[in-house]
Amino acid sequence: MDCRYDMEEDGSLDFSSSNSPYPSPSTPGTELSTLFDDGYDYFSEALPKDDSRYVLVTGGLGYIGSHTTLELLRSGYNVIVIDNLSNSYPIVFHRIKVLATKYYEMVGKSMPLLRFYNADYRDRFALKSILDAYILRPKSPSCGSSSTSQIIGVIHFAASKAVEESIHQPLHYYANNVGGLVDFCSILGEYGIKSFVFSSSAAVYGAAANSSTPLREELCVHQPEVYTDDDGEIQTAQSGCRGLTSPYSRTKWMCEAILSDLCVADPSWTVIALRYFNPIGCDSSGMLGEKARGTPSNLMPTVARVITGDLPILSVYGADYDTKDGTAVRDFIHVTDLARGHIAALVAAAEERIRGPFRAFNLGSGHGHSVLDVVKAMECASRKKISYRTIGRRPGDLSSCVAKTQRAEEELSWTIERPLKTCSKDICNFLVVNGLVAEPSV
Repeated sequence: MDCRYDMEEDGSLDFSSSNSPYPSPSTPGTELSTLFDDGYDYFSEALPKDDSRYVLVTGGLGYIGSHTTLELLRSGYNVIVIDNLSNSYPIVFHRIKVLATKYYEMVGKSMPLLRFYNADYRDRFALKSILDAYILRPKSPSCGSSSTSQIIGVIHFAASKAVEESIHQPLHYYANNVGGLVDFCSILGEYGIKSFVFSSSAAVYGAAANSSTPLREELCVHQPEVYTDDDGEIQTAQSGCRGLTSPYSRTKWMCEAILSDLCVADPSWTVIALRYFNPIGCDSSGMLGEKARGTPSNLMPTVARVITGDLPILSVYGADYDTKDGTAVRDFIHVTDLARGHIAALVAAAEERIRGPFRAFNLGSGHGHSVLDVVKAMECASRKKISYRTIGRRPGDLSSCVAKTQRAEEELSWTIERPLKTCSKDICNFLVVNGLVAEPSV
């Protein structure tokens, strides 16, 4: 098998196979400069062995992944990033490194290790080559022949995520999100890597999201679960779901179910499914933000395109929902708070504070804001008027989706710190720092 690598000065590697069914995309400014027939030997020589421990992050240069990678580094973790750049950019890796370096210069400490591999997590050959490079073997024969991995945990972001796109391309979503996860976990199990944080979604709640009450984790379980309701009564939640509205939401539910079944079969796994609500905002430096390839489908990046002039007007999908102003209500959470939630999950898993080998948690603010609330907040932060029009609802959209966050607060010791106002301010700062708009006048 012919393999191509591009070794950067900072230690990052471009890894793709000419025969792989998962080629990395052609990205402007990124070239594969060197051809190696024996990729494994080059891999081993490029990364000298030490006894450092790492957290592996798939999709670690995407919007949520990049902020989580940065927060992991700031928290002292060594990080390995695998990303095929299908929805991210190489410059993000360098910006993460710059921000982490500045942070450690400020606190007077050495920066943790950061590795990047341009690879698809579904490429079995590439993945096993990467994992082989992090096998920690015994230092002497007397220790026996067993070996362990230097990777102490995995955070899995790599997945397709657009609701509307999933309706038109269901097979792609099932192959990438579900099929990819099955193979990925099989390989991780071979290496004894069984601490796993899964990027899930509030979309798993389906029709339950249309209720007027915040969504609690027990509304979607994969094994019978006993809990105390808001009235203090003991209840038993039965496995299953109802009213899933898109292939995307079904992939997230299926992945959770697969991971739950895996933990039943092999309790040595610890899997935490984090159900995101609506991540927005960006790092306060303005150097990281949400910039997807292609046309964005989420609200905040679309509002940002109106502010920059890339879009003439914002389309508001649906103004006839049963909400205070007729527009859909969502629970918006700052992406840095979300990233910190992943670290809280890793810590809880390491300290064995998780109730059972599989556990799901909502990560949200616990407060709902309508589309027009977001528009007003962004108008205030940018000091610009945002033109909008209301049109019909999109397939798969829900009326309201707000998190009940008590479980994460109690079991992960995690709460949000940044409200909608901060989210809007940080997004506008990102636009200014990257030269997309002029600094707002007072």
